[in-house]
Amino acid sequence: MVEKTPILDTLTYIFLIVGIIIVGFPIIYAIIAATLPIEDVSRVPMPMIPGDQFLVNIKAAWVEGNLGTNLLNSLIMASGITLGKITVSLLGAFSIVYFDYRFRTLAFVSVFCTLMLPVEVRILPTYEMAANLMTPIMKLWTVLNLDGVATWIAGHEITMTLDWSILDSYTGLILPLVASATCTFLFRQFFLTIPEELCEAAKMDGASAMTFFRKILLPLSKTNIAALVVIEFVYGWNQYLWPLLITTNPKMMTAVIGLQHLIPSADDLPYWNVALAGSLLVMLPPILVVLFMQRWFVKGLVDPDK
Repeated sequence: MVEKTPILDTLTYIFLIVGIIIVGFPIIYAIIAATLPIEDVSRVPMPMIPGDQFLVNIKAAWVEGNLGTNLLNSLIMASGITLGKITVSLLGAFSIVYFDYRFRTLAFVSVFCTLMLPVEVRILPTYEMAANLMTPIMKLWTVLNLDGVATWIAGHEITMTLDWSILDSYTGLILPLVASATCTFLFRQFFLTIPEELCEAAKMDGASAMTFFRKILLPLSKTNIAALVVIEFVYGWNQYLWPLLITTNPKMMTAVIGLQHLIPSADDLPYWNVALAGSLLVMLPPILVVLFMQRWFVKGLVDPDK
């Protein structure tokens, strides 16, 4: 039983309001700055009264930052990463929990251990693979000296080179990020809570493994999936390091990378009003996803009957 008193309620609301102000002040500041002309933004301190230049600054940010193309690229990337992570994690967890094969525990431990590796450790080999997906085959070809074998058979020198790059492509933006140990672990833990009798009943009814997965496990997992959709979409949308490494074509840059074109450099005038207006545009899609999926997100995290 939770006791309710006027003093505790008042203190609770005060702490909540102070917390909201601290967390929300940078966003409020950005919104106000995006409505002001450059003269007001450059003043110290900046006026905290909204101006009438919001649409002008938004248009300037949209054109100068090429945000139309960049937002589309970010939407495709974030959606692809979200769909890929959830699909791979669902199938991986389904395999680990419901299929009895040798080294099943070792497979799960191997997946789980990837959580201990920081991004900086994985970024170089991942980039090498993205630059040429045929790198493992070429290394095996070199180790086995198959060039020498082909030269001996043909009677003249033969050198084989395989090259398949996914840099500057949607595949390169999405594919290296679709594996998720966290999602696999969460789905595995949820599948372990499902009674074994349900699986046995499906077998007695003649349901195949994929039928059981599609008609029983997926509907039961919908709240978990909804919660992870929000988390993974925001994760994919906010990616910075990986798109920065593999995109050199301006047409393939994401919105987060495109913001750097709006940030003033040492030789340019500090148009922070335009830069902050562009930041608001880039923030809008993940905010809409969170607001739209909020009920499912909370339910997927805290509902004991999910």
